[in-house]
Amino acid sequence: MPDALPGSRPCAVTIYTDGGADPNPGPGGWGAVLVDGASGREQELRGGEPRTTNNRMELTAAIRALEALRQQPCRVEMHTDSQYLRRGVTEWLPGWIARGWRRKAGELQNEDLWRRLADVAARHDVRWSWVKGHAGDPRNERADQLATAAIREQRAAARAVAPKAGPQAAPPEHEVFLRVSMTPRGGGWAALLRGAGGEQVLSGGLPPGAAATSNALDLSAATAALEALPAGASVAVHTASDYLRHGASRWLPGWRQRGWKTQEGGQVANRPLWERLAAALATHRVTWPDVKGQEIEELDRLAPIAKAAATARP
Repeated sequence: MPDALPGSRPCAVTIYTDGGADPNPGPGGWGAVLVDGASGREQELRGGEPRTTNNRMELTAAIRALEALRQQPCRVEMHTDSQYLRRGVTEWLPGWIARGWRRKAGELQNEDLWRRLADVAARHDVRWSWVKGHAGDPRNERADQLATAAIREQRAAARAVAPKAGPQAAPPEHEVFLRVSMTPRGGGWAALLRGAGGEQVLSGGLPPGAAATSNALDLSAATAALEALPAGASVAVHTASDYLRHGASRWLPGWRQRGWKTQEGGQVANRPLWERLAAALATHRVTWPDVKGQEIEELDRLAPIAKAAATARP
């Protein structure tokens, strides 16, 4: 771990953290961006684990960032897009400690990391702020990129030590590629379906207004593609949308368990579309390859089709 960022007296640092596992649980990564309040100099940290959870990586990101401040106690502005982390520290932690590291009901998950975070945070003056994820904050986005890179490193390490002999996992029976387009006249989507029988392209759109968002289009495209495939088929869905991929593979079970509420207690956006997609997912065996940073020829081919579907709206 590198030394702390040099700063004025007293030390002041702004930190952005993120963490996750893909799938959850599964290979995990965390990232942190530390900004020295005096010089503006930035320091980036990242790491991962071969099998972990979203929450453990969020906690680890905050812990490792604070542990990097070795030289002296600091005033810290800590930004996280995890309500589990922020509310845990600011609302729940004092009660857990008072009850001997117990919840009012049920087992305290991740007690080892909460203890470690409480200890390291006590050395500094930390203010905890929540920032909405994937909302355009450059340093939050950078922390997400670092966490994603760490996840990929964990996957690569797992492949490197995997046994070379033995049966390989069967390839999916179908592949689906999704692309969306937003225009002043509305939004359009296109889906390429590929299987043993060849290729098929589907397209559609949404009119202008609140309903026509990129997220809604991604959901519509994925649902239409899956509904067009045989029930029980194995399908690999290729999409550049983290909202769709993470929602379908990580967030959906929690939303349904909480009555279609987010971790923050708000209503899940696009609920009718998510419910329809959930029904389609239940009848297929779906995987979500990570295509970030890759050039996918099929996605390029779909771009003009999605745009045409958008501009064809009445």
